[in-house]
Amino acid sequence: MIEVKHLTKRYGDHLALDDVSFTVEDGEIVGFLGPNGAGKSTTMNIITGYLSSTDGEVLVDGVDVLENPIEAKKKIGYLPEIPPLYGDMTVKEYLEFACDLKKIPAANKEETIEQVSKLARVTDVKGRLIRNLSKGYKQRVGLAQAMIGNPEVLILDEPTVGLDPKQIIEVRDLVKNLSKDHTILLSSHILQEVQAVCDKLVIINHGRIVAIDSPEELSRNALQINKLELRIKGPKNEILRGISELTGVENAELLRVREEGTVDIRVETDETIDVREEIFEFCRENDFPIFSMKTDEVNLEDIFLQVTGEREAKR
Repeated sequence: MIEVKHLTKRYGDHLALDDVSFTVEDGEIVGFLGPNGAGKSTTMNIITGYLSSTDGEVLVDGVDVLENPIEAKKKIGYLPEIPPLYGDMTVKEYLEFACDLKKIPAANKEETIEQVSKLARVTDVKGRLIRNLSKGYKQRVGLAQAMIGNPEVLILDEPTVGLDPKQIIEVRDLVKNLSKDHTILLSSHILQEVQAVCDKLVIINHGRIVAIDSPEELSRNALQINKLELRIKGPKNEILRGISELTGVENAELLRVREEGTVDIRVETDETIDVREEIFEFCRENDFPIFSMKTDEVNLEDIFLQVTGEREAKR
């Protein structure tokens, strides 16, 4: 549905995108991730036709965005990070305005507004001024305008930014529901939300794609780091120093104390080394009772830090 081929974008001497290529298949929800300044917004702006590329091409359902922008944009619904809303309009007036911009026939306008209002769950606020709406409702109104014309592709840039936990869950459920009839490219900094809704992840860093796969495959194929979380009774500095010096331990860090008189530690080792027995022996010899020991799976945050090189920087 979306084909990004060898995309390059230069701003003078600055290379914002360097040979970026990926695809979004029909019906997929794809998460587009990267640190600030990695090239996410530039890529999304080129896909939507807002920017032109220096080199490469973008096809939306086979239509070249640069060569045939009007036809390509008919297939795209776009929700920017800050929705393009007009505070002095009511929700209904704004959606009517969006219908006019998208050349929805007058005979179909009311039905279109009713459909997108129901999908975005803004039917109950259609008569209210947009400036008086909550952040969550404003985000939903922006999503409603993106759905006008029933585009095959929805591009959502930070759709949950600034929302409270309840609103985030509502938007997440809405995105899942929309994927039944739309292909979705979703940019977000909330890694848990991306992991909850996306079929595939595309991670970009310094203008280059550094990983593409499902969350499960990325976790499976990542350079694994075994992780343990421990709760041990005893002096924290002595425990931390002793565990850090054990063979095979690559990193040990203190966590928030949850039980008086104990210390919580996260331990990271190479995947080929099991240090649990050594930790047990160290604690037994020093009379430090182990209250708990559990393995911790590699999560999306670990993968993101690894493939963007942030893990080494943090150390």
